[in-house]
Amino acid sequence: MRTTAATGSRWLTSPVHVVLAFVLGGAVALLADGWTELAAFALLALACAILVVIDLAAYRLPDVIVGPMYPIFLGGLAVAALVGGDWGRLGRAVAAGAILAACYFVLAFISPAGLGLGDVKLSGLLGAFLGWLGWPELLLGSTAAFVLSAAFAIALLIARRADRHTAFPFGPWMVLGAVVGAALGPVLAG
Repeated sequence: MRTTAATGSRWLTSPVHVVLAFVLGGAVALLADGWTELAAFALLALACAILVVIDLAAYRLPDVIVGPMYPIFLGGLAVAALVGGDWGRLGRAVAAGAILAACYFVLAFISPAGLGLGDVKLSGLLGAFLGWLGWPELLLGSTAAFVLSAAFAIALLIARRADRHTAFPFGPWMVLGAVVGAALGPVLAG
């Protein structure tokens, strides 16, 4: 992880990624309908745990992790669709990932200092995950990332720990937003 992050940050020597992988893995185990979904979700959870720590350490989401996760995760969802006979979920996941990535790309184009291309690439994966679960999950999860990030920024401003030019990584908020969307999306839908 230290080689991938290209930094010696204390984030990389702490066990945060292990704890985060355990928590995210447990959470997705509750969501999975079968072993194929569980495998795809667990691999995404592990990647997200590593990406969160690297983003906190180096303010970037490395392509060496995000890129290979696309065929791994979407392949896992394709197997789940094949086993479950629910190709509509796969189509929705792919569409949701593409829509969210396109929205993030527009935001990154408008404000390159606000979002990086790593965020854009991760948004496609998280969008596919949330889209597999449903449209309400996608809407809530993508919105929650921005709301939680804004709340954190406001808290930092109020505490005078930051000013309006202070940068902080957005990847952890994207992952937390996806968790919120996955957990509370069914409430929004029902």
